[in-house]
Amino acid sequence: MSRSELIAAHHLTRQAVIYVRQSSPQQVLSNQESLRLQYALRQRAEELGWHPDTIDVIDSDLGLTAASTQHRAGFKDLLARVTLGQVGLILSVDVTRLARNCSDWYPLLDLCGFKSCLIADRDGVYDPATANGRLLLGLKGQISELELHTLRARLTAGLLNKAQRGDLALYLRVGLVRDERSRVCKDPDIEVQQRIALVFATFLEVKAASKVATVLDRQGLHLPRRDRFGDVIWRRPTMNAVLTMLRNPAYAGAFVYGRRQSVRRDLAARPLQRARPMEDWRVIVQDKYPAYIGWPVYEKIQAMLDDNRAEYTRRQTRGIPRAGAALLQGIVYCGASGHKLTVIYRPRAQYRCVELRRRYGGALCQVIPADPVDACVVAAFFAVLQPAEIDLYERTLREEHAATAQASRAQTQQIERLRYEAALAERRFRRVDPDHRLVAAELERQWEEALHALAQVEATVQVQPAADSAAALSAPMRAALLDVGRTLPDLWDSGLLSREQQKALLRCLIDKVVVHRPVHDCIRVRIVWRGGATTTTDIPVAIGAFTALSNAAEMEAQVVARAREGQPDVAIARALTDQGYRSPRHTAVLASTVRNLRLKHGLRIERPATHPQRPAGYLSVTQLAARLEVPIHWVYTRLYHGQIQVARDPRTRLYLFPNQPEALALLQHLKAGLVQTVCLEKEHHYA
Repeated sequence: MSRSELIAAHHLTRQAVIYVRQSSPQQVLSNQESLRLQYALRQRAEELGWHPDTIDVIDSDLGLTAASTQHRAGFKDLLARVTLGQVGLILSVDVTRLARNCSDWYPLLDLCGFKSCLIADRDGVYDPATANGRLLLGLKGQISELELHTLRARLTAGLLNKAQRGDLALYLRVGLVRDERSRVCKDPDIEVQQRIALVFATFLEVKAASKVATVLDRQGLHLPRRDRFGDVIWRRPTMNAVLTMLRNPAYAGAFVYGRRQSVRRDLAARPLQRARPMEDWRVIVQDKYPAYIGWPVYEKIQAMLDDNRAEYTRRQTRGIPRAGAALLQGIVYCGASGHKLTVIYRPRAQYRCVELRRRYGGALCQVIPADPVDACVVAAFFAVLQPAEIDLYERTLREEHAATAQASRAQTQQIERLRYEAALAERRFRRVDPDHRLVAAELERQWEEALHALAQVEATVQVQPAADSAAALSAPMRAALLDVGRTLPDLWDSGLLSREQQKALLRCLIDKVVVHRPVHDCIRVRIVWRGGATTTTDIPVAIGAFTALSNAAEMEAQVVARAREGQPDVAIARALTDQGYRSPRHTAVLASTVRNLRLKHGLRIERPATHPQRPAGYLSVTQLAARLEVPIHWVYTRLYHGQIQVARDPRTRLYLFPNQPEALALLQHLKAGLVQTVCLEKEHHYA
């Protein structure tokens, strides 16, 4: 091939770089002829005038797509060489090998034009610095990008057409296999089938994936999984494994395509797989696979799983019932902002609206004490439930029998499988030549591991008693289940129900609770029942001061008016309580509140003397201390040491001193230190 007129002497003084790339590892293995054609470009570079020592090949991007340059180290190396002015010619079998994205292709053209670097393919040599060269290369880059889009669209259309019929061969989860005619059927292993059914049955009972994993692990039951080769293995149950099984629609007999979408946040990283909501799935073909559960049951399970996610802000879900003291966790909303309230235990349970502060940095919208709201909602729940006559005993007994039998059957199957694996390991060990110690030692180790696993399971499995399981129910629980409509309030306070069970019971009838504090001393509670009915109640709450009461002025006016009429405090408090008033920290009006208001306005009540009055002609200790101009304790100290001798009055039980000049003169002498003792012990005479 003759040299191109575009090749100048300064081009030949630099390197000729041959860029080799295949789009995928499969193409590297299968498209060998295309690979040989790209490496053969070395001969063309020699024909164009380059010496073999100045020809270099960059093939570090084999198996990588040209949709982006972020992950292609070879392409970055090529750009670096062009930038340094080391490259005179870039040679590729086709421009699609360099880039299939115009945002990467045009910067390369700009760089090559600035550094006087030529670009060549099988059709010819082009100079990006000239208008004609840039036009032809630009058109080829655009056609390359369009070709990639066309190929992808064609392949995607065929794939979607096959998926619409449900014939697309997707990866099957454990429990589903393809037979020799590519039909999907259940795994022939009975233990695998019944273990999957046990997972769904247990979830419908405990209503949480984490609890399913806990129940199975407590019973020593493992879950079937697939290894990287597609074989069934048994592992300890985890919440992720249970969630994967519960979320997969194939167990409901449905073929589904498009459950996830790829989200690329960084061109250099692999795209993330994000789950789509069920209504956005691209293809759903029901009754395509053999079902473990029905489609309505699957939809119910998905709704329960979505509701269990405690995403208060984004999804407004309720979350699973937890062990906290706040009974309305997950179902209580703010009546002012409309956001869901969070639960804070500092030091007592509170419902707080923190969403506005989280978004805008302001103050808390509402802080509601949990105890009075919970008590109000529970009372309304009992009032609604009490007329219902529900007999849960027989149903509970049947469910307990079924769950016990299913768990026992799963444990028996697991022991049977482990015994088979131990027997198989034993047979393998006994068939090997004893002199071949390398193989015999490994088979012996596998046999010991199988026996150890069998012994562990047999030790942890609890043999279920053959007696009627009703004996496991306590007498109070059995009596309560027989008439739960009337006995639930007593059962609620007996300690037999956990916090999780109490919250689950409330959610059976209550959809949500909206709380609002229109005034400082009152909480308005609106209960939204299942079905849309509502109940609104105002709850008085304790506050710190009388002036914070919403009707403080009216109550104070009535107290003053009634006190001026001569009514006693107790009667005023009772009358105001009947009218709906209350004290700041109590649900009724206290007599002490009335007394404080009355004294505030200077209204005193003359009461008859209830203690004997001091007789005339005598002084008390306080009066004597004032007369002698001494502290009170000075008098008590001398009474204690006997320096002042006086008897207590038999009627008032007080120390009384004669109000006479002679007695006062003696006490003055005692004060001055002129005498050591004063005796005033005489009988008291009353007028």
